[in-house]
Amino acid sequence: MLKAVIIDTSAVARGLLNTVLTDGSYDVVGQGHTGASAIALMVKHNPQIVCIARDVVEADEASIAEVRKGWPKAMLFMVSSEFDAPTVQKAHAMGFIGFIVKPFNADTVLKTIRGTIITMVKRQQKAQAELQAAAGGSAGNGAA
Repeated sequence: MLKAVIIDTSAVARGLLNTVLTDGSYDVVGQGHTGASAIALMVKHNPQIVCIARDVVEADEASIAEVRKGWPKAMLFMVSSEFDAPTVQKAHAMGFIGFIVKPFNADTVLKTIRGTIITMVKRQQKAQAELQAAAGGSAGNGAA
């Protein structure tokens, strides 16, 4: 079961997203409302999935950058009621790989997360296969 952390200034939003993720078989190991709480929860739980509200990101970009730097394998999802092109571009540049739209639709949230996980796994498998092919090709060249 993948571990998840939810960071949102709205207790109601945290509760709703917690229910959606828990019902979707994710283990929500922590919730917070600031960038600092995100770091503390990352240290304590080392989750694979981190859902962070846009307002938290905008209020404390330094903490979010620290989360990205300290936990590069964590999948970051930005949570917001609206996404414009500049926000999406900036979020991608900060290391966010997915977007969850408020108000939450359980099926859409779970499909977004699952689709992102599948994409990440396929990318990793492809990269690993390319590395193995490169290593195999260079080892074969050295033997001749």
